[in-house]
Amino acid sequence: MKIRFWGTRGSLPVSLTAQDVRGKLLNALALAGGRNLSGPGAIEAFVDSLDFTVAGTYGGHSSCVQVDNGSAEHVILDMGSGLRPLGQHMLQLHGPQPQTYHVFQSHLHWDHIMGLPFFTPAYIAGNRIIVHSCHSQVESALRRQQDPPSFPVGFGHFGAAIEFDLMQPGQTCSIAGMGVTAHRQRHSGDSYGWRFDIGGKRLVYTTDSEHRIEQQDERQGFVEFFQSADAVIFDAMYSLADAISVKADWGHSSNIMGVELCQAARVRTLVMFHHEPSYSDRQIHQVLEETRRYERLTREGHALEVISAWDGLELDL
Repeated sequence: MKIRFWGTRGSLPVSLTAQDVRGKLLNALALAGGRNLSGPGAIEAFVDSLDFTVAGTYGGHSSCVQVDNGSAEHVILDMGSGLRPLGQHMLQLHGPQPQTYHVFQSHLHWDHIMGLPFFTPAYIAGNRIIVHSCHSQVESALRRQQDPPSFPVGFGHFGAAIEFDLMQPGQTCSIAGMGVTAHRQRHSGDSYGWRFDIGGKRLVYTTDSEHRIEQQDERQGFVEFFQSADAVIFDAMYSLADAISVKADWGHSSNIMGVELCQAARVRTLVMFHHEPSYSDRQIHQVLEETRRYERLTREGHALEVISAWDGLELDL
């Protein structure tokens, strides 16, 4: 499987401000002191040598992940604002040729469905979009966000055939060449994690999920759901202190909980996701470094790779 991240922020989309860009430029220029940057090659090499927090950005689109398993049918996890650039990419690749899109929806909060009105393939006749969800109200939620006065283009203007597949947690189905299993999660209105198995590879997508330290049975259920995954895309929106105190019952988890669950499940790679929208690139990177230190300190034989997702990141499993 190849995984591409189109949106990695939680709660709402954000963007770099002029002040943010200025700060990155000042940092880069300070690091350029004494270097010979007289040609394009030298400039490019210098930029490539810079820390990611200076030369890059974690991005600002809300949740949207693409899974490419070699099938002719496309797999999308959540329809946050990252769905818009994904749709543009699909048009560049396939033009007007009819395509089938499988969308696996974690839940129906606005930051996870807001990309659909801007997903250009949905307006093209011949395309097919199958929305897989464990929420019985998924169709009404997607229709409602396009009703006046919320949006000027109604659901009926979509040219693609849009279908809804109501799934049951704990039951494995074969979809787009993969074994797909949903798992219920603790979140307002419920959310569902998704596990994908194909050719001996396993991916788990689990966002908008709160984990309570005292709930041992619930914890064990997630360990079994994550078991031996090659990658777990995990909601690490809060610090552990926030998750169990001022932001308890807000429906999100922490970097520390992600490490502990993935260590127990013998996961290969923890991908921290659903980043706090108020965090700068430097703050997200600081959380990543702290999480890696925690993983090393608590490691018991099994080494867990820890990374933070960013818009445009690609992973090969």
